[in-house]
Amino acid sequence: MNLIVDVGNTLIKLAVFKNDVIEFYSSTKKEELELTLNEIKSEYLSIKKGILSSVGSFDDQSVFQFFNFPFINLNHHLKFPFKNRYTTPKTLGVDRLALVSAAAMHYPNEDVLVIDAGTCVTFDFLNSKNEYLGGAISPGLRLRYKSLNDFTANLPLLPTESPKEIVGDSTANSIHSGVVFGVVNEIKGAITQYEKQYPGLTVILTGGDSEFLSKQLKNGIFATSNFLLEGLNFILEYNS
Repeated sequence: MNLIVDVGNTLIKLAVFKNDVIEFYSSTKKEELELTLNEIKSEYLSIKKGILSSVGSFDDQSVFQFFNFPFINLNHHLKFPFKNRYTTPKTLGVDRLALVSAAAMHYPNEDVLVIDAGTCVTFDFLNSKNEYLGGAISPGLRLRYKSLNDFTANLPLLPTESPKEIVGDSTANSIHSGVVFGVVNEIKGAITQYEKQYPGLTVILTGGDSEFLSKQLKNGIFATSNFLLEGLNFILEYNS
């Protein structure tokens, strides 16, 4: 069994894998982490190794001190199952490394675009030669809602909501239309551009907003919430 810890910008996701299958999953806030770790420690005695990925500042000892098995801290010095053609590899987020690793594992010899819709929307492209070429980064749904409130005098901060119409008939509906359709059309436009250059492209949509956005996007996109966790588990096995 493997323990996977993914520290994101908002939440911490934890998973226990057995033979590449998730046996346990939890998404928790930082202040609730110790409780979840104690639960895992008492329930899963067969865990042999673990990996931790963090996109920001995080005290990894708050996790490592709970367990006596080997733990890998995800960084750019590990081995990865693809050729990295990014021109600034040391600046590449560890979450993106995990997503591309999952793409290499699940879709060998295919052109794959992984779209991670979370705090940011990231686009990561792995070609059929198993080369990671890069992608794009833009603000996610909540960042867009928040920026409208932060940088204007009168626009309210709204919860994420599916717009009923493209034409917003109120300030609130106009914000929903602008934010949600803005992200949706950005994703659609990126996919169209990639497909022109790479026919037969496989598209993966993942991240915290993937379920919400998948309802607005066309069929043929694979939506999965655990893609990053699967990539981390694969990296752990690849480096063991």
